[in-house]
Amino acid sequence: MPGMTMHLFIFGMGYTAGYLASYLRREGWTVAGTRRTSDEDSVAFDDVGAVTSELARATHILSSIPPSKDGGDPVLEKYGEAVRSAPAKWVGYLSSTGVYGDVGGAWVDESAPIGSGRRKARSEADLAWQALRKDLHIFRLPGIYGPGRSVIERVLSGKARRINLPLQVFSRVHVDDIVGGILASFDKPSGIFNLSDDRPCAQNEVIEYACDLLGLPYPPLESLKDANLSPMAQGFYAENRRVCNRKAKRLLGWEPRFADYKIGLNAIGRKLD
Repeated sequence: MPGMTMHLFIFGMGYTAGYLASYLRREGWTVAGTRRTSDEDSVAFDDVGAVTSELARATHILSSIPPSKDGGDPVLEKYGEAVRSAPAKWVGYLSSTGVYGDVGGAWVDESAPIGSGRRKARSEADLAWQALRKDLHIFRLPGIYGPGRSVIERVLSGKARRINLPLQVFSRVHVDDIVGGILASFDKPSGIFNLSDDRPCAQNEVIEYACDLLGLPYPPLESLKDANLSPMAQGFYAENRRVCNRKAKRLLGWEPRFADYKIGLNAIGRKLD
C-alpha cells in the first residue's frame, strides 16, 4: 500500500534470511527476526512477548528454521497459532527439495509426492506449514551456495571431495536467486515453488570447475566407501534428482540470475580477486 511501511519478521536470521534482510533494509523496509539470543537487529526465539508483538505488526512473515533433530517444527510448536492469526499480507516458509526423496535422477516438480526420502521431518514440517494458512508461499530449495558458502571455499580449504558416482546428479541455487524468488512472490498468488538453477549436474563437475578457476589440482577420486564421510554427507549422496523450476518462472515471473553453477562460481571467484 502507498505510504505504508513494510515490515518483515523472520524466524531464523541465518545465511539466506540474512541476505533477504540486507536487501530489504536497503529498500527502506524494517526487518526484525529471531536468533537464539537477542541483539540490536533481532529478538530471542524464546522471548514470547517480543515475538508475538513483532508478528502483530509484521506485513510479511518468513520462517527459515528447519525441523529440530528429534522432529517437529520449532516455529509451529511455539508460535503456530500466532502465525495463523497474524494480519500479515504475506507469509513464507523455506523448505527443502529433500522432501522429494530419491527418484533415480529423474526430474521432479511441485506435483511430485513427498515424504519418501531421508528428510521425513522436513516433509512433515512442509505439510504442516501447508495446513497452517491458505495464503502461504512455500519455497523448496536444493543445495544453497553463495559468497562464503560455496565449493570455491571448500576447494581452498582442502575439504572438497570427489566421489566416484558418475550418475549422481544434484540441483543447486544461488542465495541471490532465492532472494529474487521471494521478492517476486510478494505480489503473486500463494503456492509451492521450487527455486533452483537451470543446470542440475554431478557434484564432481562443480568441484572440477572451481579447481579450474583457482588453478588448483582436482581432489583425488574416491569411492563412497573409502571417502569415510560423515552420516550427513553420506545422506547427501543417497538421493539423486533433477529439480524443475518452471512453475516459479511461469507463476512468479522469476528467472535465476545465476542460471548455472558456472555463472555463480565466476561471480564468487571475482570477489576473491
